[in-house]
Amino acid sequence: MTTFFGSFEHAIDERGRVAIPARYRKSFDEGVVLRLGSEGCIEMYTAEGFERQVSLRLGDHESNRSRAGRRVRRGFLAQAYDVELDRQGRILIPQQLREPAALSDRAVVVGLGDYIELWDPARWETELDEVGDDDDEEGAAGSGAVGGDA
Repeated sequence: MTTFFGSFEHAIDERGRVAIPARYRKSFDEGVVLRLGSEGCIEMYTAEGFERQVSLRLGDHESNRSRAGRRVRRGFLAQAYDVELDRQGRILIPQQLREPAALSDRAVVVGLGDYIELWDPARWETELDEVGDDDDEEGAAGSGAVGGDA
């Protein structure tokens, strides 16, 4: 299994296609699944990675006989799309995902271990600022420093 990491900015062409970094393309030979992420990005999974997420997220809610089970399914599966890499290593991002993710002419491709996120560059900068703020708050809370002489 490939570990995805790093961030790369790529153009989105007029048809909605974006290039995937060359070092990651082989991982998507068996297919690509895109879904709308909860923070305004698009999540990108290998076919195998998506199946793992389905099992993990459905967990106790595997049955569609309960309302909770149906809602978990709707929340995770309803906005998922199969796409393929073309010969140039690009994927076509469905319009249904591009609009809510605010993707138009550029996308930041961000590796997050077992999956990739696609971000509008301005949203990504905002997210990075918020991640930095969270890190600062956690560092201050976890340092145990109270002041005074040591």
